[in-house]
Amino acid sequence: MILVIFAEQFSNPDKHENMKFLVCVSKVPDTTTKINFTDNNTKFDTNGVQWIVNPTDEWYALVKAIELKEQLGGTVTVINVGRAENDQIIRKALAIGADDAVRVDADESEGNYVAAQIAEYAKDKAYDIIFTGPATISFNGSLVGGVVAELLDLPYISYANSLEVDGDAAKVKRDIEGGVESSKVKMPVVVSCDKGMAEQRIPNMRGIMAARSKPLTVVAAAAVESKVNVKQFAPPEPKQPVKFIEPDNVDQLVELLRNEAKVL
Repeated sequence: MILVIFAEQFSNPDKHENMKFLVCVSKVPDTTTKINFTDNNTKFDTNGVQWIVNPTDEWYALVKAIELKEQLGGTVTVINVGRAENDQIIRKALAIGADDAVRVDADESEGNYVAAQIAEYAKDKAYDIIFTGPATISFNGSLVGGVVAELLDLPYISYANSLEVDGDAAKVKRDIEGGVESSKVKMPVVVSCDKGMAEQRIPNMRGIMAARSKPLTVVAAAAVESKVNVKQFAPPEPKQPVKFIEPDNVDQLVELLRNEAKVL
């Protein structure tokens, strides 16, 4: 007797092959860069600056989108607002694992303007989740995610540190004072990703080589009016010198805390 077994290949019910993720990435100065200003403190001095991908955009938002693609299927697109010199940091995002990239050819004047450019591009692209970092390390404004959500009339969850896709919804957790807040929101949704969302990935040689041939589309900027004009930048006040006090000189310590530090 011959036993014949027919094996039928079933698709993974957890797969969402058509899911689309958009990750917003910014170009920022390396954290070791010395910040200077020019033109009567109205412009940032770019001479000698080493530029990098905004760390939270890369470590949390981008890597989480890639993890979801690996788990569920779909595509990851990164978007950046900036000029041609930004292509280098965009290629790094591609090397980490994004499928393609878009650069809106405009100056990154301020957060509202950047968000408006991203929203204008994304409005008819049917992205399931739009990811951002919580803020850039250069301005720390936390504007882009919320403004993109408002302009696209989408729900927005900020400072998320856990996200799972459940059917047509996203289950998101974030830390709040005294506990953890859990939400379930129907996609599409805009999410800013904070520490804990994902772990940093280092691009390998294969990814770096592949990034050279991945699509990087440059689109013209939309006719959006910037709502902020920078009048002047100012560096922070220099730190005061440290005063050392003998361990047994409690009276002097109390006097300094009361009269100089004014914390007593």
